[in-house]
Amino acid sequence: MGSLYSEQHTWLHAVPAYIKLLVLAVLGTGLFFTQALQILTCATLVCVCVFASLGEATKRANPLLMGVLVASLLVAGFHLWMQHAALAAVTVMRLVSMTLMGVALTLTTRHSDLLHVFEQVLSPLQRVGFRSDQLALQLALMLRFTEHFFVVWRRLDDAYRLRTGRAGGFKILAPLTIQMLMAARRVADTLSVRFRR
Repeated sequence: MGSLYSEQHTWLHAVPAYIKLLVLAVLGTGLFFTQALQILTCATLVCVCVFASLGEATKRANPLLMGVLVASLLVAGFHLWMQHAALAAVTVMRLVSMTLMGVALTLTTRHSDLLHVFEQVLSPLQRVGFRSDQLALQLALMLRFTEHFFVVWRRLDDAYRLRTGRAGGFKILAPLTIQMLMAARRVADTLSVRFRR
């Protein structure tokens, strides 16, 4: 499967995966516990600066950022139309902040490192007979397939643009679905063979 992980080393690559996950969890929780525009504005500016500091590594995520920009404009437009300007600002800043940090995590963290963190965090559940390794694998696969979805979407959209000169939009939905189902089937078959050993 394709990956957004960047081999171009940045300062964030050197930060341990568990610290990045912890910061992401705290940030995500904190953003939804406040409505203060000043706090959200500061958090958004910090997230933008952190993401921008990754330099050339962020180019792999440009199509994702365009999608976030479009989504932000649509959300803001809807709330402004409903005459909720403050809610529009709060929602967009939350969306932008979390997306930038999530993409930064994806660009600078290997999936094997994420899987290791999940296994460590869930390991106490083994004392009560729970297969924490399987749950960790499920979480890692969920993140992997989310990333793979956007990678395939970008490739199909690029191919459509080369042929027609226009964005694919909903026209690439059918091939995107087919490719994702095929990828899921290949992974399922691989895991089935591995766990039978």
